Amino acid sequence: MNTSQATKIIIRPYITEKTFALIEKDSRICFIVDIDASKASIKEAVKTLYEQDAIDVNTARTISGKKAFVKFESVEKARDLATKIGML
Repeated sequence: MNTSQATKIIIRPYITEKTFALIEKDSRICFIVDIDASKASIKEAVKTLYEQDAIDVNTARTISGKKAFVKFESVEKARDLATKIGML
């Protein structure tokens, strides 16, 4: 997967108070993703864009779009990525 395909899948990070708590509590970061994106493609897009391995991906369809909750190996890795993309 190249960078342009990955940016079509992952639209933007989703930032709320609840998602801040998920970073510290559960090593998860929430993204708004393309409505047709699969869990495997989201996982691959995270690796391509942010050079981090995702352990697990859960998705939910909401009014604001499709959300992907991406779990990372440790709280430190999730915190570092959140800092890198401007969430923290």
